Amino acid sequence: MRAAVRLSGALITLALGFNLMVMAQSPAPGTNPEPGSGAATDKADTSKADKLVEEIVAARAQYQLALERLRLHYLKVNDQKRAEWAEEELKAFIQTRKQSFNLQIGDVPPPNLVPAFNVPEANKLYREALKYKDQGYRSAYIANQCTAEQMFQQLLTLYPRCDKIGEAAYQLAEIYESTAFRQYERSAAYYERSFQWNKTTQSDARLRAARLYDKVLRNQPKAVRLYKEVIDHDTNDTRVKEAELRLEQIK
Repeated sequence: MRAAVRLSGALITLALGFNLMVMAQSPAPGTNPEPGSGAATDKADTSKADKLVEEIVAARAQYQLALERLRLHYLKVNDQKRAEWAEEELKAFIQTRKQSFNLQIGDVPPPNLVPAFNVPEANKLYREALKYKDQGYRSAYIANQCTAEQMFQQLLTLYPRCDKIGEAAYQLAEIYESTAFRQYERSAAYYERSFQWNKTTQSDARLRAARLYDKVLRNQPKAVRLYKEVIDHDTNDTRVKEAELRLEQIK
């Protein structure tokens, strides 16, 4: 098993293009319209929070992009020592757990993405991410999970119509549910995207999302809806029976 993380130059170079795309797609800080003078205080507070989250998303992308550009500059002028400094700081940033303060801002893509094409580059990125996922122990495990997360997120951003988006969403859901992140709302959302993007899947994504909404997030209306979908869509007897039993218990 991989005990320590070594990021390839290919990943760092890919991240350069990824962050340019993120910055282009992210809303500019402060572009949300201000609520009118008669708006409720909670609406104004929500608008302010959204703007701050937009700033964080943009700042993260800008910081990583600046480090990547600095590294490439030092490589170009043959300053190996400073190039290594920039790469070391870049790796530390990539391998740091980051919170999603608002799933709708710079995080979970919409449910209507359609996987349409086989993209060899996306397949390669998917395989590379799997080399890091669930590998290592303690701090190395966390670093590897963060690296895998970054790569699966790159796949969704760079290749949103490739036929691996459903699988990538499932992998992200597992990463966010893992002890490295414990971001359960985020995990549940990506489990949902997994089966929404891949209509023919017979994985346990629906049931795992239902469990999270039911037992962790305490959102029973969503849990009930998903348990019913498991019964309607799943062909696995064990999963269907678990959904039926839990629905009876909730009643």
